Amino acid sequence: MILDVHSHAWDFPRHFTSDFIRQAKRAKPGAEVDLTVCYEDYRRTATTDTKTIVFGGKAKLSGIWVEDRYIADYVAAHSDTLIGFLSVDPTQPGWQCDLVDGHTTLGLRGIKLLPMYAGFSPDDSRLDPLWEYATRHHLPVLLHTGTTFIAQAPLDFTLPRLLDRVATRFPEVVMILAHLGHPYEGECVVTIRKHPNLYADISALHYRPFQFYQSLMLVQEYGVWDKVLFGTDFPFTTVNATIDGLRKLNAMLEGTALPRLNMEAIERMVHREALTILGLESRAT
Repeated sequence: MILDVHSHAWDFPRHFTSDFIRQAKRAKPGAEVDLTVCYEDYRRTATTDTKTIVFGGKAKLSGIWVEDRYIADYVAAHSDTLIGFLSVDPTQPGWQCDLVDGHTTLGLRGIKLLPMYAGFSPDDSRLDPLWEYATRHHLPVLLHTGTTFIAQAPLDFTLPRLLDRVATRFPEVVMILAHLGHPYEGECVVTIRKHPNLYADISALHYRPFQFYQSLMLVQEYGVWDKVLFGTDFPFTTVNATIDGLRKLNAMLEGTALPRLNMEAIERMVHREALTILGLESRAT
């Protein structure tokens, strides 16, 4: 089985401001990404044994707001393959109610945070209730780390090192640092190495192949292949395209003395028992 730990669900363009849509045109070099999410399109571009974690996102500052009810309904319609995560924007009133309601009422099984997009630092003490709740209810937390195309989103809040402070104070929370923290991959790698419950995903990296190669070489040289999970960032890319990109990385090194990536480690990463790692084996909430 393959678990895609990083996939989106939303109603485009309804869940976005016009400003977000305008800026999103520079998300992927050389191509304008179609942000439409269609379950059937996703399944056509994935292996038949793929299960998927999906979430929307809440970040008033950047102009994205997907209600958790939308995610819960989307998951309910495809419950054999999807696992839903809730989202909160801690800069907005009522976020703690959203946290509890998304988990207990809607049955969503993890948390997605967008610190940079929403304009908050994940190590801010005002988020302690979130980390305490995640600890108490064994909810995994996936956070955007790394760059963005949104001008008003502060890069200061996206640095992987900020999760070092959180993991030190809340060591039981399982966290996924999205996108290997690119372009701060080295910082991400050394952060996940030192904390047993910190992981990273490889979502939305394969279409920058040389950067992707260098990122995974850091993973290899620091010995943290076991801390890296498979993810896509659909609709920005797909399961099959990501796997194909991974398997082609060494091919571009032909004729050079550059070190090769361990392809067996890559295949283990693609098929990793991520449900067990994230505590999501059971459907119980």
